[in-house]
Amino acid sequence: MPIASTPAQYILILIDMMEGEGCTHQQLLAGTTLARSGIANIGARVSGADFTQLASNARTLTGDPALGLKLGLRLNLSAHAVLGQAFMNSRDLAQVMDLFLKYYHLLTPTFDLEFDILDEQCVLTTVSSPQNTLVEFSYELMYAAIVNTLRGLLSKPGLRMRIEVPYAEPAHSALYYEIFGEDVHFDCPCGRIMFNRNLLSAHLPSSNPALRSLYEAECARLLADLEEDDSVAEQTLRLLRKLEGQYPQMPQVARILNLSPRTYRRRLDEEKHSYQRLLDKVRAEHATRYLQNTRLPLSSIAYMIGFNDASNFRRAYRKWTGHSPQQVRNGQHT
Repeated sequence: MPIASTPAQYILILIDMMEGEGCTHQQLLAGTTLARSGIANIGARVSGADFTQLASNARTLTGDPALGLKLGLRLNLSAHAVLGQAFMNSRDLAQVMDLFLKYYHLLTPTFDLEFDILDEQCVLTTVSSPQNTLVEFSYELMYAAIVNTLRGLLSKPGLRMRIEVPYAEPAHSALYYEIFGEDVHFDCPCGRIMFNRNLLSAHLPSSNPALRSLYEAECARLLADLEEDDSVAEQTLRLLRKLEGQYPQMPQVARILNLSPRTYRRRLDEEKHSYQRLLDKVRAEHATRYLQNTRLPLSSIAYMIGFNDASNFRRAYRKWTGHSPQQVRNGQHT
């Protein structure tokens, strides 16, 4: 997985929005590395930690719980930089989706996505999501940006899609229906965007195969640059998150990552990690999601993350998180 970073265009758009709300740079950038370097020295990308802090600052300063949706609607094709240009020069929406699935980590490195065609519906599923305090904001930002981008590509400002999100209906849900249409669903097992497969054949008026190839080559170079610094620990976490409920043993993970078990263990040692701690981290994430978003009994959750009985799961979960499963399920862990 590429090292977590966000396109600078997204940051600059957010800052512009907040300036319109009367926020100062000093307030917005507090707690980020940008507070020292300044906006004038911003590079092509900003670290994931800085973006999370900036978004948190913006939400606190404005008190606007719908900020993610509003920012997503500002992220048009030009905001996606070189990948947006590749989209615009594609033949049809099928080619756009192919590009997106190859290079979406340039835009949203904290999500992992899968694309399927089920009956007459195209389904874009979020199979893993950011593990921070801005999960709802992150979903709103990504889904609004995706829908906004598709509307721009297809010149269909009224395009409606089915939206499913894995959290409770927020107080500002009316804005969801205004943006996406009536087919919005909360408290779902995972996040999904669904649209009619006939849209895939929609011809794009700005198609230029030669330019698309040039832009795709640049996307491939940018993604390779991001992945060069990817740690073995991050690669392991990404793999384990995708193999939910089927957690492999350490030698299997090493083979999947094209490393010998000995080299894999040494690399983790150098990064001050261990396979067991990484596995426990992911199992805790998965268990927490089940506890917060489902009413499954503890015995079922225990089995799904690799425990034979609920009592062992309870002890392990408290060790991992400092809270009991019941406290997390009842919202008593904050």
